[in-house]
Amino acid sequence: MAAKRERVVRMSVEQPLWRALTAYRLLTMVYAVLLFLSAHKDFVRPGVAVGYLAVLVVWTLATYRRVGGAAHCTRGFLAADLTVALAGIALTPLADAHARIQAGGPTLPSIWTAGSVLAFALKGGWRWAGIASTFVAVANIAIHGGDPTRDTLHNVLLVWVASIALGYVVEVARASEATLARALEIEAATRERERLARDIHDGVLQVLAMVQRRGTELGGEAAELGRMAGEQEVALRTLVSSGLVRPSRVSRDEALGARVDTYEVEEPGADEGELDLRALLAPHAGSRVSFAEPGAPVPLPAPAARELAAAVGAALDNVRKHAGEGASAWILVEDWGDEVIVTVRDDGPGIPAGRLDQAEGEGRMGVALSIRGRLRDLGGSAELVSVPGQGTEVELKVPRGRTQ
Repeated sequence: MAAKRERVVRMSVEQPLWRALTAYRLLTMVYAVLLFLSAHKDFVRPGVAVGYLAVLVVWTLATYRRVGGAAHCTRGFLAADLTVALAGIALTPLADAHARIQAGGPTLPSIWTAGSVLAFALKGGWRWAGIASTFVAVANIAIHGGDPTRDTLHNVLLVWVASIALGYVVEVARASEATLARALEIEAATRERERLARDIHDGVLQVLAMVQRRGTELGGEAAELGRMAGEQEVALRTLVSSGLVRPSRVSRDEALGARVDTYEVEEPGADEGELDLRALLAPHAGSRVSFAEPGAPVPLPAPAARELAAAVGAALDNVRKHAGEGASAWILVEDWGDEVIVTVRDDGPGIPAGRLDQAEGEGRMGVALSIRGRLRDLGGSAELVSVPGQGTEVELKVPRGRTQ
């Protein structure tokens, strides 16, 4: 049976706008030619107008594929396209009568110029649109000697506002597409995790559970094997159900719109970025260790997260050493916004009063150095409460503002 391949999802709000721009350029090219033909007798140098319009027609037809999408509409093309539009505006005083220009007559490219500005808006957003429309505005005002007519000023302002508004809409659409792609990514990861959970439940988890039961029944070395199988069962079940493994799917926004693709994701460096504390503590879960976590990520700077996880590991080591292999432990993670609290509790015999001070005096620095020392370096604190016969509780507090 052929292996299933992940389907790449593409969706684009702006693609229809590129198609509309292509049609707009073709229609306004025809309009500019017809506008000249209807008034060619009034031109003082009609040859200049004919030559420019011929270039305009050839340029528009030769580059219509360039405005079919953002991938082909490069910066070089945009610059050349705007140059064609500005050249037409600059040639208008040479070709047309001065009286017609002062009366508010159209330029040689007429409304075709707006298509060039709109291409900037679709490609680069409202900032690019503002720059391109400013060049067009300056050129139109210049051919009127700095004193444009009311109609010319109105048209310039209309192009400037419309292009900036379109650019802003495009930027919002791209952000929405990226959000949708992220939602699809999470949905795909959830479906994959559910599929793996079903397969693992039907196979690996059931085998581990059976080994645990049979090992306990047989006793001896088989009981130890059963205990280890039980720990792996709980750890695997926690991993599958919590989904703490970072998915490899990453959303991107390209020429064809937002995408959900698959490729490797580089983890942040040892001293860079943030880590989800839950992902570092989840491996501690087992048949004797229960792990309770918030439903949302618990981000901390990477060094602080690793130090806090190491302190939790040291606390669990103390449980195994002093409370015995049969003792149970519980890990509780709480995120209060300004600080993160991790509580480690066990049901062992507890610590007699003064025992910690005695151990520290004998040179055994487990709690003092591995736990309290780590938390002190992070600007936090470690509080230990133990009642003989009722177990031990270690509360680790790390303030967010100082974990840099």
